[in-house]
Amino acid sequence: MKIAVAQINPIIGDIKGNKKKILDSYFDGVKQGADLVVCPELSLLGYPPLDMVEKKEFRKAVQIAAEEIASETKDAGLIFGSIHETDDDIGTNLYNSAFLCYSGKIKFIQHKTLIPNYDVFDEMRYFECSKDAEIHKFKDQILGISICEDIWNDKDYWKKRLYQNDPVELQVKKGATLLINISASPYSYGKRLARKEMLSTLARQDKVKLIYACNVGAQSELIFDGASMCFDEYGNLLMLGKLYENDLFIYDTEKIYSPIIKLENSFEEEIIDALTLGIKDYCNKLGFKKALIGLSGGIDSALVTYIAVRALGKENVHVLLLPSKYSSEGSVKDSLKLIANLGISHEEISIQSVVDATLESLSKFFNGKPEDRTEENIQSRVRGQILMAISNKFGYLVLTTGNKSELATGYATLYGDMCGGLAVIADVYKTDVYRLSNYINRKKEIIPREIIQKAPSAELKPNQTDQDTLPPYEVLDKILRMYLEENKEEQEISDIVKANETISKVLLMVDQSEYKRKQAAPALRVSNKAFGYGRRYPIVQGWRK
Repeated sequence: MKIAVAQINPIIGDIKGNKKKILDSYFDGVKQGADLVVCPELSLLGYPPLDMVEKKEFRKAVQIAAEEIASETKDAGLIFGSIHETDDDIGTNLYNSAFLCYSGKIKFIQHKTLIPNYDVFDEMRYFECSKDAEIHKFKDQILGISICEDIWNDKDYWKKRLYQNDPVELQVKKGATLLINISASPYSYGKRLARKEMLSTLARQDKVKLIYACNVGAQSELIFDGASMCFDEYGNLLMLGKLYENDLFIYDTEKIYSPIIKLENSFEEEIIDALTLGIKDYCNKLGFKKALIGLSGGIDSALVTYIAVRALGKENVHVLLLPSKYSSEGSVKDSLKLIANLGISHEEISIQSVVDATLESLSKFFNGKPEDRTEENIQSRVRGQILMAISNKFGYLVLTTGNKSELATGYATLYGDMCGGLAVIADVYKTDVYRLSNYINRKKEIIPREIIQKAPSAELKPNQTDQDTLPPYEVLDKILRMYLEENKEEQEISDIVKANETISKVLLMVDQSEYKRKQAAPALRVSNKAFGYGRRYPIVQGWRK
C-alpha cells in the first residue's frame, strides 16, 4: 500500500481553511499514486481548540465540514482528525476522533482512548475517552488507527506508565497489520528523539509497520516540528517528514528503504529553527506584517532581533533605541553595529525627558524618600510606553526580549520590558542565550562581539550589572533547571549545588514572581517545562515565604 503522509499547518478555528488544506493534501497524494492519505490529529479544527469546542455553532460547522470532506473522497482513503459528538447522557458527549473516509462517505471513526491531562494538555476538560480500540480492513491492510497519546503507553518502552490500558496493543491483538497514529505533539528539545525511540520499540516488539503523522506550525505558545515518521516491522525509521515545514511524502509498504539515522540537528540549530517558526506563525496567523523590538545593546534583544529577521525578513523588522542618561555609549554603538549587520531600520528616541517629567510629577508624593528600584522601573516603563505607542500607531507586533532566567526570578519590570505581544526567548536560559549567539557568529560576526562579551546589565543606574541582584548565570541556570524542569526541591538541589543560601534565595524569587508571569506575553515553548499554559502555579501560596 502507498500511504501519503500529509504534514499540514492548520489554524485553530479556521474550518474552511483547514478543510482546504486537508482536501488539497488528499488530491495531491492521490495524484502521486497514494492508496491512503493521512492528516494529523484535529487537523480540521487546529490543535488545541480549547474552549472553542464548547460552542454549539462551532461544533455544527465542524460536523458539516467533515461530511463535505468525506463526500470528495474516491477509492483512495483519507484519514484526518476532527471531533465527534454523541447523544450520551454522561460527560461532555464529545470525542477527539480519527475519521477514515473513502467512496464519498465517512466509513470508520476511532475515538481517542487515552486523554492526557498534564503539562500543556487539558483534554479531560473537553473530551471523553473511547471505550474500545477497533480495527478496520482497508484494501489489503487491517488498520489500527490511534490518536497521539494512545501510542504513548507501550509497556515495552515505559518503565512507569500513565494509564492502565494500551489501545494500540489491543489493536495489534485484534489483528492490525498497519498501525497509524495521527498526532499533534508539541515540540521541546529532545522530544523528537524520544518519539523515535518509543515508536521504534513499539513497531519492533509488535512486528508491525507504523505510520506517525504529526502536524507542523505554531499555535500561540506551542510549536509543532512536523517530523512525521514511518517505521518497518523491525523498528527501522524509513521515512522522516521535513522539520518545521509543511510536507507530503509517500511511504510504500512494499518498497525497501535505507534506515534513517540522523534525526536531530544541534541544540542551537533546533532552538533557532523552532523560535523562527514560532514568530513567523504567530505573525502570519494573527495578521501582523512587521515586528518591533526595543534594542538595548544587550545580548537578549540582539538575539531576538536576529531571530525576528530570520522569521520575517529584514524589511519587516524595526527596532527602537531608547537610551537614558545611564545608557552607555558602548550600548548605543553596539546596537548600531548590529543594525548595520542585519540591514534593518531603526529610530533613536531618548527617554530621559519623559523620565525626568515623570519623576518631577511624582516628587511631592515621594516626599524626599531615597531613590530605589522605583526610579529604575520608571525608565523601563517609559520604554514600554513608547514601544506600545509605536505598535498601536503602525500595527507592529512588539516582541519582548526577556530570557527564562530573568522571567523565573522576576528580574523584569512589569509593564516595562515585559510589554509586548510575544515573548520569544522566555523559555531560553541566559547561558543558552550566549550559546545561541556564539553559534550565530560561527561563520562571521553578526551579533557584535562586544555585545556577547560585556557584563549583562539593565543599565537603569550607574555601573549596574545583573550580578548585583542575581547569582552568576552558570549557577542560577543550574538551580532553575533542577527546580523548574526536574521538579527538585531545596534539599535535592543543595546536594548538587553546594550553595544553600543562594538556592533558598533563588527559589523564593521564583515563587514570589508568579504574579508577574501571569501577566507576561505568551512564551514560545522549547523546553519540557515552559512558563505559561503548561505550568500552573498559584500566585498566592504559603509553601515558601
